Amino acid sequence: MTAAQADLRTQFREMPDGLRIDRPTVADGGALWRIARDSRTLDLNSSYSYLLWCRDFAGTSVVARDADGQPVGFITGYIRPTRPGTLVVWQVAVDSAHRGRGLAAALLDGLTGRVTADRASAPVALNSLETTITPGNTASERLFLSYAERHGLAVDREVLFGAGVFPDGGHDPEILYRIGPFAG
Repeated sequence: MTAAQADLRTQFREMPDGLRIDRPTVADGGALWRIARDSRTLDLNSSYSYLLWCRDFAGTSVVARDADGQPVGFITGYIRPTRPGTLVVWQVAVDSAHRGRGLAAALLDGLTGRVTADRASAPVALNSLETTITPGNTASERLFLSYAERHGLAVDREVLFGAGVFPDGGHDPEILYRIGPFAG
C-alpha cells in the first residue's frame, strides 16, 4: 500500500473487515463490468466503457478490493461539466458475496471524502451530489437517503428522464436525487 492510499484510508468510513478502498485502474475495468452485469439491476454498459471509466474517471470513482486485491464493489462518478461543484454518481455495485455489510455506504463516504479533498478530481469545491434512481430500487434509495441523513444534507427529487424519452422502450423513469449543499 502506498502512503497516499494509507492517507486516503484514514479519511474514509470504516470498511468491512478484509476490504480496502482504492482508485480503479484500467486493469479493473473487466471486473467492474462483471460486477455490474451480475448485479442484474444496473443498466449494463459495454465492457469498453468500463475500461474508459477506469482510465478517464478514476479520480471520481472508487473500487473496493478484497485481501487478494480483486475488485468486489465499485462506484463510478464524474464531475458534472455544467455544474463543476456537483459529483454525479453513475453506478454503485457490490459483488453478491459482499452485500449486506455496509460496503456501498463506506464506498460512498470514501468517494465523496476523496473528491472533496482532491483538487485534481474536483478543481471547484464540491457542494452537491447527484444520482438517478428508478422507482422501486429500494436498495439505492436507502443508500442515498441514509448518506444524506448521516451527513445532515437535504435531498431534492425530480424526474430527470421520463420513461417515454428512452429510445429502446421499457425503461422506467430516472428520478434525480440532488443531495446537498455540503458545508463550505
